[in-house]
Amino acid sequence: MLEFKNVSKSYGVGTAETPVLQNINLKVEDGEFLVLLGFSGTGKTTLINLMAGLDMPTKGEVTYKGKPVTGPGPERGVIFQNYSLMPWLTVAGNVRLAVDTIFPNLPKAEKEAKVDHYIKMVGLGHATARRPAELSGGMRQRVNVARALAMNPEVLLLDEPLSALDALTRGNLAEEIEKIWEDERQTCVLITNDVDEAILLADRIIALNPDGTLGEEFKVGLERPRDRSAMNTDETFKALRAKVTTYLMDVGIAAKAEGTKILPDVTPIHGVAGDIPAAVAEAQKGLIDERFLDFSQLHKIYPTPKGPLTVVEDFNLKIDRGEFISLIGHSGCGKSTVLTMAAGLNDISKGAIKLDGRHVEGADPERAVVFQSPNLFPWLSAKENVSIGVNKVYPRASQAERQDVVEYYLERVGLTDAMDRPAHSMSNGMKQRVGIARAFALSPKLLLLDEPFGMLDSLTRWELQEVLMEVWSRTKVTAICVTHDVDEAILLADRVVMMTNGPQATIGKITDVKLPRPRTRKALLEHPDYYHYRQEVLDFLEEYEHGAKPKSKPAPKPIAAE
Repeated sequence: MLEFKNVSKSYGVGTAETPVLQNINLKVEDGEFLVLLGFSGTGKTTLINLMAGLDMPTKGEVTYKGKPVTGPGPERGVIFQNYSLMPWLTVAGNVRLAVDTIFPNLPKAEKEAKVDHYIKMVGLGHATARRPAELSGGMRQRVNVARALAMNPEVLLLDEPLSALDALTRGNLAEEIEKIWEDERQTCVLITNDVDEAILLADRIIALNPDGTLGEEFKVGLERPRDRSAMNTDETFKALRAKVTTYLMDVGIAAKAEGTKILPDVTPIHGVAGDIPAAVAEAQKGLIDERFLDFSQLHKIYPTPKGPLTVVEDFNLKIDRGEFISLIGHSGCGKSTVLTMAAGLNDISKGAIKLDGRHVEGADPERAVVFQSPNLFPWLSAKENVSIGVNKVYPRASQAERQDVVEYYLERVGLTDAMDRPAHSMSNGMKQRVGIARAFALSPKLLLLDEPFGMLDSLTRWELQEVLMEVWSRTKVTAICVTHDVDEAILLADRVVMMTNGPQATIGKITDVKLPRPRTRKALLEHPDYYHYRQEVLDFLEEYEHGAKPKSKPAPKPIAAE
């Protein structure tokens, strides 16, 4: 159906020329579901644009059914990452626009039938008359899918269509795309950075290398239809997942931890130093070990026109010093609310939070927060952004010692060569590295991470998880990470705390993760207990899927590995 013959693509000219794709030779077979998998910046979108005829190769040739691709055509439908819907049109109006464009001479009744068929196919029959502003992100992307299908393309090109969605919506929509593909049997090409999504959908996975060349090819021999939960216990899935993950990490993640700087022996204002091992050992003398962080009967209640709304109810959790907790649950379950109360950024309605025996009241650098968005000063360099907090937290240190603290943590997160770059010129992944370095540089008693990698593609997320684990292993700071990513929760945590759906969300289950440290993603995938823990968390999340609230209120129950 589609063929690339020695295709290269670069942008710019002369000394400013930047190669994106190099010497691509690729055949897409009729009726197959091909997935192209790679890190951000590997040229995945450029490859799709060349297939769609939205861009032309610098060298080589792209053909469709043996004829050169010279521009876009209705036989090649594209579903973009962004919804691109007309905000003033209804769901039906947006789909009808595509039908009117491709089939101008079709009788009105047949047009209406076609529109209705594809809207129902993506499960939006109840929302036909709604406009995009009235739809969730997942529903808007369904409209996008329906609109592309209504054009009856022979090839469907999907440009990371699910990447802007939360994990649950993303998984559900991926399963729906598989069902639609089974029904329609069109040729599909999907680009993604999500390994599980690739395995769920693909007949064949091809990795894209960081240098813009095609990497290893993986055949997916799993029977269809494929169920996300069932795959977790499938040995073929586990083996393929480990193989693909290992390949991507080997070609895409270089060793980032550099170590030329030595942390000075200085103590921060709140009495816990970040030096390992001498200063921390000295500064942490006298700190409480057990119940270092204590959530007791915690409630959060917001006033509303209809009366008080209890978002979090009876949240009780005791955390020992040096423990790493993952907090997981569906959107709207109050995870971030609990975290912001612990940070002192959100008032406690009822109950208490104690850190090191003292009540949490207001924000304090002893509780460092890494947000989903890094919140850097764009005109300041990485070094200057980290220095702001360090200068306040180490009042007794010399300027040279403070700079050593700043540079030590920027080195640890792999920014040795970018310390003096202004934040506005950095990628999202680099900005988040600065955010992580800034938090650790405060040598906090408590590190709070609010979906710190949520805005990043999954492969960049792997890289920064490894960075976080490496730096945390040196400081052993008490930490809580809010996440919706099951694998991230298990990788990071000593315990995974699962929250029930809101309102009146509370702790539903606690799983002790007794996997050896230090941890890496590769090592986890090879550990015999890893998928046991993964299944426990998946089962809990499935129980609470689609906003369900089981009849009997669950009690927290620690579950250890068998």
